[in-house]
Amino acid sequence: MIKIKNLHAEIDGTEILKGLDLEIGAGEVHAVMGPNGAGKSTLSYVLAGRDGYEVTEGSAELDGVNILDMDPDERAAAGLFLAFQYPVEIPGVQMTTFLKTALNAVRKARGEDELDAIGLLKLMKSKCKELGISDEMMKRAVNVGFSGGEKKRNEVLQMAMLEPKFAVLDETDSGLDIDALKVVADGVNALRSEGRSFLVITHYQRLLDYIKPDHVHVLAKGKIVKSGSADLALELEKNGYADIVGEAA
Repeated sequence: MIKIKNLHAEIDGTEILKGLDLEIGAGEVHAVMGPNGAGKSTLSYVLAGRDGYEVTEGSAELDGVNILDMDPDERAAAGLFLAFQYPVEIPGVQMTTFLKTALNAVRKARGEDELDAIGLLKLMKSKCKELGISDEMMKRAVNVGFSGGEKKRNEVLQMAMLEPKFAVLDETDSGLDIDALKVVADGVNALRSEGRSFLVITHYQRLLDYIKPDHVHVLAKGKIVKSGSADLALELEKNGYADIVGEAA
């Protein structure tokens, strides 16, 4: 599904990713954890194609195609989705308009027919019901006045509508209380399938109590320094990163 090899990336001339290797199979959920400044968010932004992040070496292949050669919209059409740590507000743009525009852009790029207003409404209501999201949220401007939990639920809804092959969740648990965390995790779990893979980037074990990963990786100083099962996250919660980072130095 996704194969990242010897990935180097920098910001303003400072190298952040220093030869990162990671492979995620179809249907798998991998979690990346690590201390502040390790390069976790940089990894997500590089995969999504955010401006200001320069790849100097390496590749990131989605189904055998190097997405680093694509523009961000082309990556989305190829099946990549990024859930931001801090979703942006878009005043004046209603949720239904935003979803229709995003979904039809991806469908058009994939050679699929665009949805009309009725088709979108049916799909949106179906996904909202599956994810336990209120229809009222769809009448509001994108993320404007939303709580932290509502913003994250909104991103899960976008993911459900766009049906990506590979979804990156960049610290999606940031700022959430337990109830909101459970809602978001339930939404992600509802989208797990054999044809969809996830990369969950997080600081804390608590998210992984609800989204059970197949593999956990420790990212430090721009590289994956240790990998293991879901039990590795419990070890990190108990002992911290110092010993593992020290061993890898």
